[in-house]
Amino acid sequence: MSTQDSPLGTDAPQAAATWLAENFADLVTEHGVPGATIAVLAGGEVATAAGGVTSLATQVPVDSETVFQIGSITKIWTTTLVLQLVDDGLLDLDQPLLDYLPELVIGDMEAAKALTTRHLLTHTAGFEGDIFTDTGRGEDAIEKYVATLTDLPQLFAPGETFSYNNTGFVVLGRLVEVLRAKPYDEVLLERIVAPLGLERVSPSPYEAIRHRAATGHVAGEDGELAPATSWALARSNAPAGSMLAMTPTDLLGFVRMHLDRGVAPDGTRVLSAQSVQAMQSREIDLPRLAGMGDAWGLGWELFDAPQGAVVAHDGGTIGQAAFLRVVPEAGVAIAMLTNGGDVFGLFNDVVATLLTRLTGVELPARPTPPADPQQVDVSRYLGHYADTIYDITVSQDPDGRVWLDRQPKDIHAEIGEKPIRFELVHLVDDSLITVEDYRGIHVVFAFIGSVTSASGADQAKYVHYGRVVARVE
Repeated sequence: MSTQDSPLGTDAPQAAATWLAENFADLVTEHGVPGATIAVLAGGEVATAAGGVTSLATQVPVDSETVFQIGSITKIWTTTLVLQLVDDGLLDLDQPLLDYLPELVIGDMEAAKALTTRHLLTHTAGFEGDIFTDTGRGEDAIEKYVATLTDLPQLFAPGETFSYNNTGFVVLGRLVEVLRAKPYDEVLLERIVAPLGLERVSPSPYEAIRHRAATGHVAGEDGELAPATSWALARSNAPAGSMLAMTPTDLLGFVRMHLDRGVAPDGTRVLSAQSVQAMQSREIDLPRLAGMGDAWGLGWELFDAPQGAVVAHDGGTIGQAAFLRVVPEAGVAIAMLTNGGDVFGLFNDVVATLLTRLTGVELPARPTPPADPQQVDVSRYLGHYADTIYDITVSQDPDGRVWLDRQPKDIHAEIGEKPIRFELVHLVDDSLITVEDYRGIHVVFAFIGSVTSASGADQAKYVHYGRVVARVE
C-alpha cells in the first residue's frame, strides 16, 4: 500500500496534523495521563502534538521537544547495532555466540555452546530473562553485568520457544562492545545517532537532564499517581532499554531510516537493505498472548493484518510507557511516549485510531474474557511454576473456578510489588485469561509444552505470559 492508496490519500500528513491538534491534548487529560507526546510520519512528513505536564510535582508543560524514555524500544536500536556488525563482516548470526563472546559463562554451559546471536535477537535463548543486577554507573557496567551471569538458570533449550528476554539483549550489548572495542553508549551515538542527525537522543540521565525531561508516575497506596522516586533503571541494562530517552520525532528519525532501506536523509548508508528486511522478516510465531504480536522478527515485534504487516515495539520503564507502530508498505509510523495513567486507553484512542485512518490497518483488539467461557479440563494446567522473578501457583477451587496466585521475589519484591491473585477463564486453545483487568489489560496465560508427572498424568511444561515460567514439581 502506498501513501496515495491510504484511506486519506495525499492529504494524510495534513489530516494527521489536524486530528492531533483537535484531539490529542484532550485525550491525554481524559485518560488521566500526566503527560504525553506523539509524532506521526505519513507522506514523508512528520506531525507532532503534546499534552499534559512532565511531572505532577513541577507542572512543567510537555512540548514537542520533551524527552521521554523509550524503554524496550531500545531493543530495536541494539538490534540495528548488531546487524551493522553483520554488514561489516564481523558477525554471523548463526555461528556459536561463544566464538565471539568467550567471556560468557551461564548456568548451563552445554546450552551456552548451542547459543547463537539469532537466538538472542528472537528471544529464544532459553535462559532467565529478567535479571536487573545494578553493576554501577561506569562505562564497564555492561561488562560487569555479563560477568554476574554464572548461575543464570536455563529454562529451556535454545530455540525451543519464545520467551521475552531482557538479559539476552544486555548480552547483545556486550557483544557490540567487544566487536567494536568501545562502550555501548558510544557505539550507539557514533553509528546511529550521528549519521541520522538526531538532536535529543539521551543514552543516560546525564544527557537527558540537558533537555526538558519527563518523569514517570506510579500509583501510590491510595491509588493516586505520584512522580516516581527513581528516574531510570540500572545502566547495566541499557541495551535492553533501561534509560534511553528522546523525543518521538527522534524515534521516527530512526524509523525513517528503516523505511528508507537503511539510508539516512543525507544519503549515508546506516544499515544494509538486506539487514533492514531481515529484521522485519518472521522468525518465530507466538502463542495467543495479551499485548504481544503474532510473531517476532530480529528485534521487531510483528502483527498480522490483511491490509498490511505491522512492525512494532513497546517499552516501559519506571512509570513511563512508549508505543511504536509502523506499516512499512504505507510509509506510516506512529510513536507515542507517556509518563503514567491509562496509557493503554490512550493508545487505543490515539495510536490505533490514527493507524486505521492513515493506512486502513486495524490493530487486533486486546483480548477480553468471553461472556460465556467454555468449560474445559484444566487439570494439566494446575500446579506450581517458578523463575527468579515469580512463584506461580495455578489451582482450582471446589466450585470449579481457576485461580493463579503470583508471588513476586527478588528485585520485584524489593521495589514493593505485591502478591496478586487472578481468576482465570478459558480463552482459546490452551490459553486462559484473567476475569478482571490488570493495569488496563486482561492478562493471557498460555500453557504450553508437555511433561509427564510422577503419576503418569500429562501436564503443561510451562506457563507463558510473554515470559516462560517452568513447572517446578
